[in-house]
Amino acid sequence: MSDNHGVPSRNWTYPTAIKFGVGRIAELAEHAQAAGLKKPLLVTDKALASLPITSTALDVLEAAGLGRAVFSEVDPNPNEANMAAGIAVYRAGGHDGVICFGGGSALDLGKMIALMAGQRADLSVWDLEDVDDWFTRADADAIAPIIAVPTTAGTGSEVGRAGVLTNSDTHKKKIIFHPKLMPVVTICDPALTVGMPKFITAGTGMDALAHCLEAYSSPIYHPMSQGIALEGMRLVFENLPVVYREPDNLMARGHMMSAAAMGAVAFQKGLGAIHSLSHPVGAVYGTHHGTTNAVVMPMVLDFNRPAIEDRIAAAAAYLGIAGGFDGFRARIMDLRAELSIPSNLTAMGVDPARLDELTEMALEDPSCGGNPVTMTRENTRALFDACM
Repeated sequence: MSDNHGVPSRNWTYPTAIKFGVGRIAELAEHAQAAGLKKPLLVTDKALASLPITSTALDVLEAAGLGRAVFSEVDPNPNEANMAAGIAVYRAGGHDGVICFGGGSALDLGKMIALMAGQRADLSVWDLEDVDDWFTRADADAIAPIIAVPTTAGTGSEVGRAGVLTNSDTHKKKIIFHPKLMPVVTICDPALTVGMPKFITAGTGMDALAHCLEAYSSPIYHPMSQGIALEGMRLVFENLPVVYREPDNLMARGHMMSAAAMGAVAFQKGLGAIHSLSHPVGAVYGTHHGTTNAVVMPMVLDFNRPAIEDRIAAAAAYLGIAGGFDGFRARIMDLRAELSIPSNLTAMGVDPARLDELTEMALEDPSCGGNPVTMTRENTRALFDACM
């Protein structure tokens, strides 16, 4: 929308307090108490639950008299059944807030538990999808305080007001939004990311790049996010190969955590076809979200080229990449090869017989609205073909 002078009129929101630095997980109890929490529930995923970094976080909470309650039944693409199980644990334990600890799945599900545990029985989480002002259906006062502690560097959910939940009946990913899903404080401790498996380091890092790239390419007016997206891309290009080769490099890990948060801030400007394709693929096939983004990224660049060639050439110049659009695309391909990203969706197990179904799901995904080239049934189906 715009006023009568042609000046765009937009609503801009920027994130929460971020406690950034090595070792700052030691401050977890302090920040939980400052948020008024006395009995928080730590939500993490199954793989992280038994790892030393989780025990360390729980030790910090227990030492301060905040208990060590954990919920870890979180699937890689969390759904409403995971949420219901978490809410049952939250209510049974008499908890008063959620500490979201882990990657995007744990952060998103923790947010959903905090959102829905106190709501009236007749309100479905699907009633709060990020559509128009649906969030006003929720009782804002019933949403529990959230603290976010990311252990990956990709999703950026730690600085966002939404979470992604997969409907297990329809296999569709839905973005659930409420302003109070923004964590009251986020602890970004690069040391927590050191133990990630290499394929998770690669996939989450490419997720951060996808957020920055799509935000930068979006036609929506948001110059602050535009600048953040550009600098976020620089951090990923310079540091993702380093952390992949040198997992213990805390400086590079820190830069990747910054890039992840920056990507999530930037995509207030919009996402696009990368995400609208990867969401249904992830929902149907259970693929890793960031890795799926990386697989379709060069094909989406080609798809959007008529609308973004000059913009990408300008980014390439800033990033020190020679060759304009073609040089930028080649850098993406080199990075994918260096990180052992699968070459196409066929390699990820996608069945060509389901492409029509995936096309319909992609067109229903809200991300497609921010794509610089209008997505239609015909061109989106052709784009899926190009990704195979």
